Amino acid sequence: MLELRPNCELCDCDLPPNATNAMICSYECTYCRDCAQGVLENTCPTCGGGFTPRPIRPARAWREGLGLSAHPASKKRVHSPFSRAEIAAHVARIKGIAPEDR
Repeated sequence: MLELRPNCELCDCDLPPNATNAMICSYECTYCRDCAQGVLENTCPTCGGGFTPRPIRPARAWREGLGLSAHPASKKRVHSPFSRAEIAAHVARIKGIAPEDR
């Protein structure tokens, strides 16, 4: 189950569970759309994969035991362990390769 991390790991902007601008990689690294598309150029600084919009977990439990009330979003803020220089070098090295070919 997705953690639904509460922030962009680069700029630290808030990304609540219903954020339509939250992007994730296959390891759930979480960035806002501006950072994922702009700074990171669709290249995860951790795994090198691409990004996809993060699904929104319904606030309402449409089925018993589901929804945010049963499975709340994480409150633990996460930050990339890499410096801006390390990120820029990583992105520059592989951004020209399509995510499905990385």
